[in-house]
Amino acid sequence: MSHSSPASSEISFVQHHDDGTFKKTVRKVTIILSVVTIIELLCGLAIFKLGHGSPMAVLMIKGLVTILSLAKAFYITSYFMHLGDEIRNFIMTIIVPLLLFVWFIAAFLIDGNSWRTMKNTEAGSKPAPTEQVEKGVAPGAEK
Repeated sequence: MSHSSPASSEISFVQHHDDGTFKKTVRKVTIILSVVTIIELLCGLAIFKLGHGSPMAVLMIKGLVTILSLAKAFYITSYFMHLGDEIRNFIMTIIVPLLLFVWFIAAFLIDGNSWRTMKNTEAGSKPAPTEQVEKGVAPGAEK
């Protein structure tokens, strides 16, 4: 028995790449990633210039930098790992463990900071409180 088509159209894709299309794609990806990186650097410079002026503005800029970094990570994953051309199930097998790994790191950092704060020694910079015990006489040792 001979089959002229694949079992599923989702499994096999015919890739046609010519040099012109490849160069345009690389140029486009490079420009987009460069622009996002420059915006992130400008946000960092704005935080430096603001100093301790407005905590809300600094927090908003940090949020913008986080969003831009996540967008850049998505874009890099889509193009350089070629996940933009893959089927949904394959993408999920890569993205879900990655998100779990990021969640583990965040959970450990938050838990560690909580433990440090509850310990209230500020990472050993303050001496831990000690208990003062008066010298006593052991029972039966009196003369």
